[in-house]
Amino acid sequence: MHIYVYELRQERHAPLTAELAGVGLDPVLVEAGFFAGDLGSLTRKGGDTRPILIAVSPVMPAPPSELIRRIRSRGVQNPVIVLRDTRNAREAAEVLDAGADDVVVAPLKGVELISRVHSILRRAHGFASESVTVGEITAYFDGRDPEVSGERLKLSRREHAIFQHLILNSNRVISKGAIYDAVYGMSTDQPFDKVIDVYICKLRKKIGDAAASGQQYIETVYGRGYKFGLDAGPAAVSA
Repeated sequence: MHIYVYELRQERHAPLTAELAGVGLDPVLVEAGFFAGDLGSLTRKGGDTRPILIAVSPVMPAPPSELIRRIRSRGVQNPVIVLRDTRNAREAAEVLDAGADDVVVAPLKGVELISRVHSILRRAHGFASESVTVGEITAYFDGRDPEVSGERLKLSRREHAIFQHLILNSNRVISKGAIYDAVYGMSTDQPFDKVIDVYICKLRKKIGDAAASGQQYIETVYGRGYKFGLDAGPAAVSA
């Protein structure tokens, strides 16, 4: 999962990005212009799941509350978490009122941050608990691999990212482009989008092989994308 990181203190870049990468997040460092630039990619389906981490520092050209109001006014619904060096109830309340989803205090721990992000995303998609069960599949929103027919199903990092996006949008058709944006985002080594078809095929096979019923759970909706749910049976067509 890509995470946009706004931290203007150069000396903090290396430890911060290392901490985030250690829990599977892909940090993308941004400058002040990010908040005034073209944010269209964040308002598209798929791009709206990428979290934004704003580190408060004395060198910021604008207060964090102003940056948050600016992007919220442009329709950006992405999770926004503010990182502070010290606790300050008044300033924490200010950024939360401006539209931030959470405030954390340094030193940042990646395992805590990613749990907070998962919590924000699952609630935004209408899931209150840490897991959801669809047929024989129990999917978790805390980074764990799913269980199929009572057994853990091991997924690769890319497979897991695609699976999570399908689960968050269960019973809704998700375009290939939205999945691609959610998984690859601003990666500099973006492959051709045909790779999504390949991963969908792998996921279908893994789920179908693990499910006692043989059901694959991922349906291709031609010309529109994919849908995760009970509609796709054992003979579901390939991507």
